[in-house]
Amino acid sequence: MTKIRLGMVGGGNDAFIGGVHRIASRIDGRFELVAGALSSTPEKSRASGAALGLDAARCYGDFTEMAAAEAAREDGIEAVAIVTPNHMHYPAAKAFLDVGIHVICDKPLTATPDDAAAMAKAVAASDALFVLTHNYTGYPMVRQARAMVAAGEIGKVRLVQAEYPQDWLTDAIEAEGQKQAAWRVDPARSGAGGSIGDIGTHAYNLACFVSGLKGVELAADLHSFGAGRQLDDNAHIMLRYEGGARGMLWSSQVAPGNENGLRLRIYGDKGGLEWAQEDPNYLWFTPHGEAKRLIRRNGAGAMDAANAVSRIPSGHPEGYLEGFANIYTAAAEAIRAVQSGASRADAMGLLPGIDDGLAGMAFIAACVASNRKNAAWVAL
Repeated sequence: MTKIRLGMVGGGNDAFIGGVHRIASRIDGRFELVAGALSSTPEKSRASGAALGLDAARCYGDFTEMAAAEAAREDGIEAVAIVTPNHMHYPAAKAFLDVGIHVICDKPLTATPDDAAAMAKAVAASDALFVLTHNYTGYPMVRQARAMVAAGEIGKVRLVQAEYPQDWLTDAIEAEGQKQAAWRVDPARSGAGGSIGDIGTHAYNLACFVSGLKGVELAADLHSFGAGRQLDDNAHIMLRYEGGARGMLWSSQVAPGNENGLRLRIYGDKGGLEWAQEDPNYLWFTPHGEAKRLIRRNGAGAMDAANAVSRIPSGHPEGYLEGFANIYTAAAEAIRAVQSGASRADAMGLLPGIDDGLAGMAFIAACVASNRKNAAWVAL
């Protein structure tokens, strides 16, 4: 496959997630980064581009200039990665969707419901693909769990338990100038959700992806333990899913001892599954009334759904970057498929897209609305 010419908006020298996207795009050799508007100022953008070895003529001062210039080039970018704070997702993505350039956007979808609705319209009006990087859906054992649930191996789903604790905001590091913390606790840039937007949407998306169920109602208790913070840094949420299943979701960024503790447990009337992101090569399966079984990536019991997205030998750690790379590789295949005449719906396959983004925004909005009503039940 010829490498796809990739641009990037955001993700400059001091941005964590930009580096992750660049590594993920390169792992399978499907993309080549050739252009960028990498920072909020032209000077920083050009400095970041120079540090990455980009052509100075393709280091743009802003994304509007970049979209127009790249669309006019015969060798212009075919896809763009949007890795800005949340409030810039919509305007940046729209600029590229409007000129037919495929968009790979970080989550959550946007900062506000109005922007989310406008994004959906922009995606519908464009011929380009829109991919949302819910990267945990790319893990082999997550794909295994989804396939087992779909095959009925745990029976009818009854319980869906998800949690995502971290500890990095235990201290008010935003007051010390920590850039990644500063925008995440700022409603103007992050939106109405703090921990629920940053990591809670990941946990909710994973729960829905593996269980195959959609949430219908929730009751949320949101709290900010950090002095002066306007957004939640801890959330306890009860969920009711379609078909009668029940669930709980905990997201926290003030839980000392937890680094990136995303965990999912799903129980049906015939068995249960357990998966933890920090030990991603393993999936625990317990058929009701039988001993607990360990399913290993590339090991006995691993299904085609898992093996298809596993790239290194058994026993070697495979996780965050590789899971992210699976999203990028699938995006590359979808882009080439569309360019060859496939429909966008057929090309997307299991890739997270605009519908997943809208579901995440509905989750955030419902959590905030419930919390304002003293954790009353709110429809999703």
